Amino acid sequence: MELILKEDIIGLGYKNDIVNVKSGYGRNYLIPQGKAVIASPSAKKVLAENLKQQAHKLAAQKAAAEERGKALEGVALCIAAKVSTTGQLYGSVNTAAVAEELKKLGHDIDRKIITMRDIKKVGDYVALVHFHKEVVIEIPVKVVAEGEPEVVAEAAPAAVEEAPVEEAPAVEEEAPAAE
Repeated sequence: MELILKEDIIGLGYKNDIVNVKSGYGRNYLIPQGKAVIASPSAKKVLAENLKQQAHKLAAQKAAAEERGKALEGVALCIAAKVSTTGQLYGSVNTAAVAEELKKLGHDIDRKIITMRDIKKVGDYVALVHFHKEVVIEIPVKVVAEGEPEVVAEAAPAAVEEAPVEEAPAVEEEAPAAE
């Protein structure tokens, strides 16, 4: 069954795309919910005319999506989760957890535009954020055991700050004494 989408549906297509779906999915879900219309020849002509008239508006939407995407460049998430001794998570890290972490960083992103598989083990993963059909941003997601990030984050800066201060004078004092 050929349909014209009226809104973005992640995993299927974007607004104004012509897609092929199984008849039951189209008849029983997409059309009654107002998410799609049947792609008849007349509906295709109307769509083409609308796209021609809205070309500048679509370009502005794409530019806005690119701006939102640029704000996320360089963002990397580190999510702490409860982990068993084998590295298996109790539960999983999903799009809702990624959206929550992004919100903590000041990026208000709807979880529905984020795609990724549920993470069930410790490691490095990638989440995709779909701002526009042509603007997709990859965000690296690192899942660590719950106790580890705090220990590493606190111990590393303390060692870096103290070590250079103590080592520098010690080297200068020892060098003149040896001569």
